Amino acid sequence: MIKKYLELQIDWSNRVFGSGPRTIGIIKHIEKELQEIQASPQDLSEWIDVVILALDGYWRAGGTPETIERDLWMKQNIIFRRQYPFPASQNEPSEHIES
Repeated sequence: MIKKYLELQIDWSNRVFGSGPRTIGIIKHIEKELQEIQASPQDLSEWIDVVILALDGYWRAGGTPETIERDLWMKQNIIFRRQYPFPASQNEPSEHIES
């Protein structure tokens, strides 16, 4: 399902925005969306905007529909093996403990 989604997204994004990396533009757009999440944290449409933009950045950086699922599973495995402190505050990030 993710593979098909990314195939459609790549096609649309190429037609609408061109084929370049657009790294800075995507980052700026994600920053804007994060501000909208801060203003309305329960608005799921704002969260999904960040996911869509991140996927756009992923394929523009060289990811493919064929590699996305593999990369998600690989990163999840890494995250699950890391140690994290219990968050001191809901308003602060909880970074993994460096070993």
